[in-house]
Amino acid sequence: MNLIDGKKISLQLQDEIAKEVKQLISEGKKQPHLAAVLVGSDGGSETYVAAKIKACERVGFKSTFVRHPEHVTEEKLLLTVHELNADPDVDGFIVQLPLPRHINEHKILEAVLPSKDVDGFHPINVGRMVLNLPCYVSATPYGIVHLLRKYEIETSGKHCVVVGRSHIVGSPMSILMAKNTALGNCTVTLCHSKTENLKSYTKTADILICALGSPDFITADMVKEGAVVIDVGTTRVASLDSKTGFKLKGDVKFDEVSQKCSFITPVPGGVGPMTIASLLKNTLLAAKKEIYK
Repeated sequence: MNLIDGKKISLQLQDEIAKEVKQLISEGKKQPHLAAVLVGSDGGSETYVAAKIKACERVGFKSTFVRHPEHVTEEKLLLTVHELNADPDVDGFIVQLPLPRHINEHKILEAVLPSKDVDGFHPINVGRMVLNLPCYVSATPYGIVHLLRKYEIETSGKHCVVVGRSHIVGSPMSILMAKNTALGNCTVTLCHSKTENLKSYTKTADILICALGSPDFITADMVKEGAVVIDVGTTRVASLDSKTGFKLKGDVKFDEVSQKCSFITPVPGGVGPMTIASLLKNTLLAAKKEIYK
């Protein structure tokens, strides 16, 4: 079993970004600027946004943090989005999900300019990804593709099973793995909550990508010997062994599954750090105007 070290690869990618930022600034060009909007005080979202801000500092980006209370109106949040759209110094920004139930998530995400949508959630960026046109690819799938490339994992002709069909991870991941590209050309099966006899599909996967948000859901008997397993799950569960009172658990029962697979991502330290690095990479592309001229 080979451990896919997302933290290590993320830091390598951040070092590359930092060098490019220094070069841009030395040429008299503007410092890349990423903004993050957080509604409420969800613990997971707080941690994630704080990590993004820290990563911005590490690579030399300017960062802005906009916080709204849980009860903020949809109109007020839309106003913030429009202000960031109009700010010429902000190259890209994210609205941290999930949002409170009284706010229409799609309405907010569609209000973000595609050219500043460094999370890759806007329908225009999703559509451009499907058509293999230049776009910002959703950060988590983008990070997974980068990991597979770095570890030289063969994908062409392989059977990739994606468990989970969210528009953030599962659906775009299935499209990327099926593309006629250097890292793609898989035969893809997309499974979800209505899939009957899920095990019959996961056991045939050469590459198994799990994005459910259900701790320890994938067990050893569901995995093919020698499979590549990518665990996207990051669920907070109570833990008496942690100072914070919780720990992160993936969708995959790591101790069991790691004994059968050829490659596996741990939780934490696998896909999570790559999501942040990919967001930074998208922001750099935005600052350089490489996607939307």
